[in-house]
Amino acid sequence: MADANGKFADVPVRVRSWGYIVLVLAVAFVPATLSPLFVAWITFQGMREFARMFIPECKTHPLVFLCMALLQALLLYFCSYRAYLLLASFLCLGTALFFKYGLKVKKRAVFGLFLGAVACLLAFSHLAFIRSIKMDGNAFLGLKLIGYIVVLTELNDVFQYLMGKFFGKRKIVPRISPNKTIAGCVGGISLTIILSNLLGYFLLPFQNFLYFSLFGLFFGILGFWGDVLFSYLKRKTGVKDTGTLIPGHGGLLDRIDSLIFNAPLFYVLIILLLGN
Repeated sequence: MADANGKFADVPVRVRSWGYIVLVLAVAFVPATLSPLFVAWITFQGMREFARMFIPECKTHPLVFLCMALLQALLLYFCSYRAYLLLASFLCLGTALFFKYGLKVKKRAVFGLFLGAVACLLAFSHLAFIRSIKMDGNAFLGLKLIGYIVVLTELNDVFQYLMGKFFGKRKIVPRISPNKTIAGCVGGISLTIILSNLLGYFLLPFQNFLYFSLFGLFFGILGFWGDVLFSYLKRKTGVKDTGTLIPGHGGLLDRIDSLIFNAPLFYVLIILLLGN
């Protein structure tokens, strides 16, 4: 009994934290005009956590990351999607060059911070672009789309975590993330497919069982690999959590890592399906 209690002791706090994350992300995107600022804050906090992993000894980076975040907000407000991707790509490269030649950090740290810039500037920025999607006769479409991808992605994490706790025995990536199991992955993705159909019926601008199911499958799988990617980075840098921002979870990146692939793919798929 003691072992069972120990095994599930962290479930309540982790589930509550997941709920808080979903609520905060959903509410933060309600005012469309503020979503670029919120994404800019995600970039600032995310880059600080990348720095915590790769250059914990360097104390000059917060101001650099603040400038990055403010510049990103301006680009999100005033640039088209294609222009943003181009300019943000240069900003990612400039970030790497600054840390390599300006602060003279090690090559591994330069690569880590470049990856962080790609995640925060090129991947997570798609949340703002998703929120900006509009369609005649559906004034709240962007907000519904944000609700769909955030809830689906975060609950996919919950499902995989709980399925692993209850049924998981065989590890799926033991050298990278020893707590992840085949049963947790398969069970979580299966429940995510069901959830995708439920959310899709109410939130997406089309009714198609096949699309809903494929979305659940794709985002369940990609969410898993986004989490694995960050687990790998933490293991390589000897960090348990990227930060201490969220009780029971660690840092911001510990919880939104699954969106690194899901947000860009979802934006592209929705734009293609809507013909925008």
